[in-house]
Amino acid sequence: MKRSLFCIAIAIVAVAGVVADEEVLIDFSKLVPNILQKEEEPQSGQNQNTLMNFSHQAGTNYTAEQKQAMITSLAIPQWLVELASSSKTVTNEQLSSTRVATSKEFGSVMGVRVHFPVGPYNSWALIKPPFDIPAYNFQVGNEDGTVTEPAEKPNFSSTKSRFEDGHGVIKNVGAVKKIQVRVYGLNFPHSLSAVYIDGNGGEHVVFMGYLNQEGWQELTWNNPTYIQDVRRRAVRLYPLYPSYAPYIRFAGFLVQRDASNDGGDFVTYFKDVKVIYDKAQLEGERDISDEDEWGIINEREVDRQQREFKSFGRDSVLRYIEGQKLAPENNFNNAAGGDQQQ
Repeated sequence: MKRSLFCIAIAIVAVAGVVADEEVLIDFSKLVPNILQKEEEPQSGQNQNTLMNFSHQAGTNYTAEQKQAMITSLAIPQWLVELASSSKTVTNEQLSSTRVATSKEFGSVMGVRVHFPVGPYNSWALIKPPFDIPAYNFQVGNEDGTVTEPAEKPNFSSTKSRFEDGHGVIKNVGAVKKIQVRVYGLNFPHSLSAVYIDGNGGEHVVFMGYLNQEGWQELTWNNPTYIQDVRRRAVRLYPLYPSYAPYIRFAGFLVQRDASNDGGDFVTYFKDVKVIYDKAQLEGERDISDEDEWGIINEREVDRQQREFKSFGRDSVLRYIEGQKLAPENNFNNAAGGDQQQ
């Protein structure tokens, strides 16, 4: 009985000592293309730190040049604008895209253009990364556009993955207290939501506010279920090993347009997304390094990473193949012009 009370007391002290941390989930100034694919197209290129190679998912029926093209990253121009099914016309999809924009205050930011239906229809657009941001990935992106394995074997319990530190992932996240989005408004009446995924795969869409203001603003979502007073929280003891350190990863922005508002072009800009959260586990040194002895977390996370990579690779291969099918319009125009001159 005394031992149980002692354990409960330790848990209460641990919870009471938790202070909410503030960290940047994603910073778009870190996602500027720094490996240009075409010098004549400044909006092309990849971001070295977030390079992902999916060519091994394509099989053996592709040349080395084609496989080299099967490399993507979180570079701003690579992000996707997915429209509601009722809005997916050829014109709307062609005129919806992302690009690197220059801010006098923040430098490089992500610019977004969405072409909504002109008619009085409810619609939405999801601005999302080109692939599901992996929670655990320790590969290395190189200046020549290749992706290699790290020189030393990573430890999943202590080594930071390359998608942390403002690249889309935050580890050891308990209760989320607040989310802040720094966005540039142009007096559009559309609403904005942020989307993130937790360590259990659950998707969370949180309403940030409306974009009917001019200039930079910080839209804030306050978690209505967050309990500030630790004395009112449910206190439980959790096994310290081999448990996962919970995380969240960024999944995109959702812009919603009401039928009563004007359609057509919509433009906005994003600088970053911040999260204020409680730590899931307190950091500290233990007498025995459990992971070095057993390697259970490594095994589980390698398996999880492989599943994420297969899903990402399959979708990327399909997009690549579709891109290779595009009609060579420039050649057609040149040939047509030559016939007319004759």
